[in-house]
Formats: sequence, structure tokens, C-alpha cells
Amino acid sequence: MEASSKCRRYRKGVSVNGCYASKYISSSQSNGEAKVTCRCCKEECHCLLPSRTNLPFGNSTLGSHSSKKECGICCPVKKIGSKLLKLGNLGASNKDENLLSGSLSHSMPSSSAFSSTSRYNKRAVLCGVSYRRKFRLRGIINDITNMKELLIKNFDFPNECIRILTEHGENGNLIPTKHNIMESLRWLVKDAEPGDSLVFYFSGHGSQQPDLKEDEIDGFDETLCPVDYLIEGMIIDNEINSTIVWPLKKGVTLHAIVDACHSGTILDLLFVYNQESGIWEDNKPPSKEPIRKHSSGGLAICLSACEDNQTACDSSVFGGKGMNGVLTYLFTKAIREYPGITYGRLLQNMHEEIKKINRSKCNNRILQHIFNRKIAQDPLLSSSEKFDVSTTMFSL
Repeated sequence: MEASSKCRRYRKGVSVNGCYASKYISSSQSNGEAKVTCRCCKEECHCLLPSRTNLPFGNSTLGSHSSKKECGICCPVKKIGSKLLKLGNLGASNKDENLLSGSLSHSMPSSSAFSSTSRYNKRAVLCGVSYRRKFRLRGIINDITNMKELLIKNFDFPNECIRILTEHGENGNLIPTKHNIMESLRWLVKDAEPGDSLVFYFSGHGSQQPDLKEDEIDGFDETLCPVDYLIEGMIIDNEINSTIVWPLKKGVTLHAIVDACHSGTILDLLFVYNQESGIWEDNKPPSKEPIRKHSSGGLAICLSACEDNQTACDSSVFGGKGMNGVLTYLFTKAIREYPGITYGRLLQNMHEEIKKINRSKCNNRILQHIFNRKIAQDPLLSSSEKFDVSTTMFSL
């Protein structure tokens, strides 16, 4: 049994390790598309980024082209004009590539599909970030596959309306960089009309940073980590809120399912549901500046892996092949087993399943060591509007 926390901790005001500096990789073959080994992370990849020479962190100027190449994760992703440099299979393991050669990659829409003139009332962005080495998460591809199948089979989402971002694709626009994720979020809500159902799913690392706008009760902004977060920075909850919550018009519904650490209020929505008391709590603290956490009339609902002060896990405790995000696995399992389940019952079901897992391994010393005696995450529900969770059926 394995587990890994979907969290990357930071010391305040201190950069993480030495990856801000320029890194180079030496070619193991003579042709331009050879596998190369990164001198920073020591892993092979097919990255095609030209090398930079002696550039400080934050410098957007590319150096002269040479035979050396940069790893797309250890070095920043840069835009040249309107085109994004191709990143290739960043950090893809053989196992991940095999999985992607199956149903996921064959049905993944190309970038041209997103500009189709066809009009559908359902649209989704599924983002999974595996990262590398000590940051690596091994259940991401399983999570993405699981969510994609759920949307198509259980909620009739058209395949061509599902945009998938992972490190393992060939399309540079579908690598989960900060730029690409934000562009995909803008695509998700663009021109949404009454009756539309939108879904944003994220599986990866989450973190926190000090709140500078004084719009957080706990004093911290929640963040998501794109694949290039060491260079381009994290995506802050305020950015997510202004990008996919503010534009929602009346009659449009957005669901976010976020399987990451510290993700409780990652959409910065007005209300958080307290399961123990059964009431919606106000998520709007006193502030010196005007706060906008609401939509433009539409409904935004977020299901998070844990509360803001908790961490989330990848686990193999569920059996089957490989790792899975705890939230993703329990969420999809409940939806499939209980058609027409309400929001309240869904939340309760996931809490009960986590308790069962903790009870079942109480006599297993290995699991006690891995999980620090228990899976310490409580899935959380937040919304832009209050609603009766005991009678409202979950639907996408």
C-alpha cells in the first residue's frame, strides 16, 4: 500500500530548492528529437526547448540555440509570439504512456476541436499534473481516466467538449502549465448560456500562501500548482474565482471537483457547508477592500478533497491497479453506485468511506506508518448560493 500527500509545503518568503536557476540537459543521441537527460532531475524526456545560457530567474529572453536542451519542468515554459513551445512527454513514465495509449489518448480532442462551431450545453476541463521525482503523484492518469468516463457515461458529456490537460500529451497547448490552465478556464466559461453545465476538475498539488488582500478568514490564499509552478508561480484562488466564477450568468451552473491539498475554499465561494451542524457558513471575512466572491447570477459549486488546513492523499488502498486520489475515487464510486444521490448524502458517503478505511487498517502497522494512523482529510462542499443539500440531487 502506498500513499503520497498532494501537497507542497513552503517556508514563507523562501524559494523551494535550487530549481529557479537555469538547468540544462545533454543530448544522448545526435538528432534533434533524441531523448535527453536533464542535469537537474536526471530523468529522460523528449523536450524540444532550446537552451538558455546564464539567464536569471524571471528573464523571459531566450538565449542562443545550441546543441544543449532544457527540461521543460526544470526550466520555464516560454511563449514566442502566439505559439507555445512544444514540451513533449514531460515526466511520463512507461506505465503512464501505456495508459494514455488506450482510451484516454485516442479520444482526447485536439485543439482544433475547441474552436468548433457546434453548440453543446456541457463543457469540461480536466487537469491532472503528475510532476517529478519527490514531487511526483502516481495516481493522476487513473484520476483523469476515471473522471472522463464518469462525465461521458453518467452525465452524457460529449467527448469533443472535454478538454484534458496532462504532461503526457503531444499537443503543447494541453500541457498543464499555468498559461494553458488559465487559457482552458477562460475557454470553459466563454459564451456560456443559461442551461449550460460546466465542470472544472483538478488533480495535483495544492498549497497556501499569505493573503495580501485580507479576503480570507484564515489569512491564507489557497493555490493550485501547475507543472511549471516553480518558475511561473502557483494559481491563486482569487484568480480562479475571477476567471470562472465572476462570468457565470443566471442559469449557468459550474461544478469544480478539486483533488488537492488545502483545497477547501479554492474557488473563494461565499458559503461553506458545515456537515456536522448541517448549515451553510459565511466565507466572507471583514475586509478593508471590497470583496467579490459571487458570480454574475450563475451557480458555482465546489467539492474539495479536504479543508484548507488539511492535506489530501493519493492511495492504493482501494485495490485494483495503481494509485488513485482519495477524493476522486470515492466521488466517482458514490456517483456510480447511487444514481440520483443528493449533495448531502454524497458528502456523507465520502466521509463514511474514509472512516471505514481508517478503521480497516488500524491493525496494520505499515499503513499506520504511511498514513500517520489515518487519512486525515475531510471532503468539503462550498457554493456561491445556499441550497438544501438533503433534497438537491447531484447532477452535472
